[in-house]
Amino acid sequence: MLLMKKVFFEAIRSGEKTTTLRYWLRRMVRPGSLHTVPGLGKVHIDEARPVEFGDLTDADAKADGFADLQALKAALHDLYSPECRQRRKLYLVRFTFDNDGNLGK
Repeated sequence: MLLMKKVFFEAIRSGEKTTTLRYWLRRMVRPGSLHTVPGLGKVHIDEARPVEFGDLTDADAKADGFADLQALKAALHDLYSPECRQRRKLYLVRFTFDNDGNLGK
């Protein structure tokens, strides 16, 4: 299971949002796996890799459904406390929405 905020559901369905950034102690999803997003459906994990906060770009922000890099960084700071960020790695998860239910087959 992978949790996403409802505000992003339409962007995920339309293919506008194709990534999510997460601070995890270890990678929690594997490329090739299929995860249920409650209230949305299934997403196929295409990539899950560690990234550095300082290396994020405007292209990363757009892929994550944000207007620009500043908005993405602000959201990450709001979602994850400084203590949490210090103990965890930042992971970029690239996914494809499984609109027709055929990606996992």
